[in-house]
Amino acid sequence: MTDRFIIEGSRITDIPALYAELNRVFMEDEDWTLGASLDALDDLLYGGYGKLLGMEQATVVWRNMDISRASLGLEATREWLQQKLAQPGFSTGRISQQLQALEDGTGQTYFDIVLEIFAAHPNIHLQPSR
Repeated sequence: MTDRFIIEGSRITDIPALYAELNRVFMEDEDWTLGASLDALDDLLYGGYGKLLGMEQATVVWRNMDISRASLGLEATREWLQQKLAQPGFSTGRISQQLQALEDGTGQTYFDIVLEIFAAHPNIHLQPSR
């Protein structure tokens, strides 16, 4: 049997809201929450904690995915990358390249990166839904 989880895309209005929704869906029984980090999302999908703990398979239904795609699109990604550039410790060359690719229309949006992370976990079946 595969467990099923529902992400409500209409709740995702920006990057922090994505993590609030992930925490609502996967972390309600934990005494801590995921931070707004792509690495945290990746770790969650490995199944080491939260509702995915120990699961071999899971289905994630992402309702209203188009709303999330727009909310985590070009503008949100540009702001996220610019914030990273302003912080010490990040590779500014790499981030500048990502930002330039984004502006050129060839780079990944935050939403694209999130989908890529889901795709890297074949035991998590992501289903878009209206």
